[in-house]
Amino acid sequence: MIYAEQLTKKFGDLMAVNRIHIHVKPGEIYGFLGPNGAGKTTTIKMLTGILKPTEGTIKILGMNIRKNEIEIKRQIGVVPDEPRMYDNLRGHEFAHFIMEIYKSPREETEKRLEDICKAFGIDYLEKFIGDYSHGMKQKLMLATVLMRQPKVVFLDEPTMGLDARSAKILKLWLRKMADNGAAIFMTTHVLEIAEKMCDRIGIINEGMLVAEGTLEELKELSEAKYESLEDLFLELTGGNEFKDIIDQLGE
Repeated sequence: MIYAEQLTKKFGDLMAVNRIHIHVKPGEIYGFLGPNGAGKTTTIKMLTGILKPTEGTIKILGMNIRKNEIEIKRQIGVVPDEPRMYDNLRGHEFAHFIMEIYKSPREETEKRLEDICKAFGIDYLEKFIGDYSHGMKQKLMLATVLMRQPKVVFLDEPTMGLDARSAKILKLWLRKMADNGAAIFMTTHVLEIAEKMCDRIGIINEGMLVAEGTLEELKELSEAKYESLEDLFLELTGGNEFKDIIDQLGE
C-alpha cells in the first residue's frame, strides 16, 4: 500500500531525509516517530506528492508517484499537522467542496459525514471556518478525509488540538479502517498513542531510519533492556542526555 525505497530529500547542503525504506501493508497502522526536525513531515510530504524526492522510489497502491501523481492523490487521504482551509467558507460548504473535488458519491458520503460529525461532536458546520479554533479545524479536516473512506491515510500529528474524547474516537476509527484493509501512516509526538495504536513503528533521527519493527522487536534493540516506548525512543534518538543535564542542574 505504501512503498518507499532509498527515499532521500536534500535542501541545499542539508540532508533532511537520508535513503530511508518504508513498507506499509494493508490492515496496518504504521507509527512514524522522531524528534523535532528529524524529517517526519518532510517524509510525509514526499509520500503524498507535495514534495518531490531528491532520490528514491515511491509507490502508493502499487502506482509510481512520478507517473500517477493525480490518481494517487485521488485515492489517498491526508491530514496535515496544520489544517489549511478556506476561512470564508462555512464548514458544510467546505465538506461539499471536498466531495466535488474527489467526485465522491454524494448521498453515501453525506450520510457518512453526518455519522462522523455526531461521533466527534462537530456541531458547527453552519459557522465560517475563519471563526474556528485549531481543534475545530482539525476535527473538520479529519471528517472530510474519513468520509471518503480512502484506502491509504496519512496523518501528521492527528491528535494535536483534539480533546481526549475526540482523540479516543479517532483511535477507534483508524483501527476500524485498518481492520477493513486500509493502510494508516501517522506521525505523533504522543508516544502513548503510538504504543497503543500502531502495529509497527519506525523511528527517524537526523533524517535516518534508526529503528523499525513491532514494539517487541524494538525492545530487542535496547542495550539497556528498556520496556517502555518512551525509554526506547530516548535511547535510540540520543535523548537520554537530558537526564545528565537535569542531574547537573540539581547540583
